[in-house]
Amino acid sequence: MEALRASYGDSSSDSDTDDLSPAGTITENSSEKSTARKQEKDSISLPPPPLALLDSIVSTGSLDSTEPGVRVRNFPHVDGNYALHVYIPVSIPPLPKKEIVCFLKRVASVVPHLHLVEADVPLSILCKDDQKFERALGREFHISLGRSVPLRVHQINSVVSMLRQKLQLQKRYAIDFNKWEVFVNDDCTRSFLSLEITTSGLSEISKQIDAVNEVYKLHNLPEFYKDPRPHISLVWALGDIRTSLKGAVDAELRKLRAGGCVQNRIFTSKFGGIECKIGNKTHKICKLPDE
Repeated sequence: MEALRASYGDSSSDSDTDDLSPAGTITENSSEKSTARKQEKDSISLPPPPLALLDSIVSTGSLDSTEPGVRVRNFPHVDGNYALHVYIPVSIPPLPKKEIVCFLKRVASVVPHLHLVEADVPLSILCKDDQKFERALGREFHISLGRSVPLRVHQINSVVSMLRQKLQLQKRYAIDFNKWEVFVNDDCTRSFLSLEITTSGLSEISKQIDAVNEVYKLHNLPEFYKDPRPHISLVWALGDIRTSLKGAVDAELRKLRAGGCVQNRIFTSKFGGIECKIGNKTHKICKLPDE
């Protein structure tokens, strides 16, 4: 993460490997020196990332992260291939955003090492400032209409053209996000806390997924899941932690029900169009005029 490196300076020294070295024979004098060195090392340990760094989330959509183990590729990089993602953009309205922040803060207090999707910012940092957290949730989220897959350069024009042909005639409809759900990716390297669509909007999105599948099939690309569950993912963590994450979510929902605070839906969004991102370029597949 370049922004983090700029804040902390170069952290590529060999000091990170000190604790991995085999322990030597400690004499009485060397023990005192070792203790002093340890205290000095502890006193200069790196602090958490500064909250000011989060200002770049809304403006750029994400923070570039190159730390090993933080981001996991869905497929290996191959020259001449571009990542393809077809989706519905979603923005969370202001009032539900505040309620979602409160909910995520309570979950984060129980489950450690959670990160905001795409931004790779730990929730432990965001939880320190509600306004920053709300701003971070002001970025665009995505309902996937197809798998993220590698696309060859000579297929790009054909895929975009066919997607537009099949999806250009769309009507506006309401999308209700009404269920907290935990998902795990195919290779179980990451878990996600998401808002699922199970009522309004599900039928329309399912038809759009079918149309995207047809285009994928014609280009020998892997189709979407047989029983798709449209959603937006808000938070992720490394590994398969579905049991602990779902347990924390269910516990918070029980508390809300006991207080009579659970609603039929968490928030509603209006369908406004479909986009297709190929590499770093975004293509508008269909866009409805603003109301």
